[in-house]
Amino acid sequence: MKKILISTTMLAFAASNAAVAQMTAVGDGEGELSIVAWPGYIERGETDKAFDWVTKFEEATGCKVSIKTANTSDEMVALMNEGGFDLVTASGDASLRLVAGGRVQAVNTDLIPSWSKVDERLQNAPWYTVDGTHYGVPYQWGPNVLMYNTKVFPEAPKSWSVVFEEQTLPDGQSNKGRVQAYDGPIHIADAAQYLMAHKPELGITSPYELNEDQYKAALDLLRQQRELVGRYWHDAFIQIDDFKNEGVVASGSWPFQVGLLAGEGQPVASTIPEEGATGWADTTMLAADAKHPNCAYKWMEHTLSSNLQSDLSVWFGSVPVTPASCTDGSGMQTAEGCTANGLDDFDKIRFWQTPVANCSQGEGACVPYYRWVSDYIGVIGGR
Repeated sequence: MKKILISTTMLAFAASNAAVAQMTAVGDGEGELSIVAWPGYIERGETDKAFDWVTKFEEATGCKVSIKTANTSDEMVALMNEGGFDLVTASGDASLRLVAGGRVQAVNTDLIPSWSKVDERLQNAPWYTVDGTHYGVPYQWGPNVLMYNTKVFPEAPKSWSVVFEEQTLPDGQSNKGRVQAYDGPIHIADAAQYLMAHKPELGITSPYELNEDQYKAALDLLRQQRELVGRYWHDAFIQIDDFKNEGVVASGSWPFQVGLLAGEGQPVASTIPEEGATGWADTTMLAADAKHPNCAYKWMEHTLSSNLQSDLSVWFGSVPVTPASCTDGSGMQTAEGCTANGLDDFDKIRFWQTPVANCSQGEGACVPYYRWVSDYIGVIGGR
């Protein structure tokens, strides 16, 4: 994976933050732990009794877990800026923002006995590691898939064009009003990735490192897509309802929604089209002002050493960050299941990263994330 180029100021801040905040020992738990997480990421058997990786943790540690779900990375950053949380399961388009903003602290991996189990491809990943300092513990990873209605598409769509360009679908009807797009600025990267395949003359080499011309082309494609989109989604459960009841037949999605719909017998499947896919590699990050750091460290160890990695992989359709969880019998996952979820596709996925101005194209050459935010709001609003 290409290393993210970040400013000297950010590196200096990160080094300072690491020196001041990093814990050196884990003591008794404080009795509580509050976590900001993606929907479906932290289950205690309330949705399905078979999926529970919280109860035994609470019994073993005395740390009572409370969960605040967030549907987008921007929402996660906003919640962490408000404060009051100990941990967050941040994706790569949020993690470096949290580091630069001083909202998370360095993590001492020596205090996490199961750190050695983490996939070597993730142990120093650039979306949560700054100048050799780790700002979290890998949690799960996976692709953003194209979810589709199998009655409309007897065969899996081969291209993301079904959600980007107006066309007649296999059922003889237009896709206009029947597709969705993600309600988050990082969706600009999906447009850029599509253009990498269909407009190579733009010279895009990373969907997260766009110069002004490349960025404009991505926005133009998204404005075109807006004419097709029936709803921009960010709530996984609303998207599930839309596929069941509102006539939506294709959208970028997560394996989580696909699995729940398929489990209900809905005519839904997913694919990674020929252009490839963006994806997420999420990290459990510790708040700079965490009130329950001992419980937090105990939880980070629990995420790597218990049934969590295996069962969450089955539940969410994601890939464990501890490869052994695919085969060691710690939970429900199997080698075949991990392969189906994309274990072998790591190098094909362009993982979410925080767009910054200083990129591989040169200092100040790329459009930074704050513009992605304002411009995507404009796109959705018809501007």
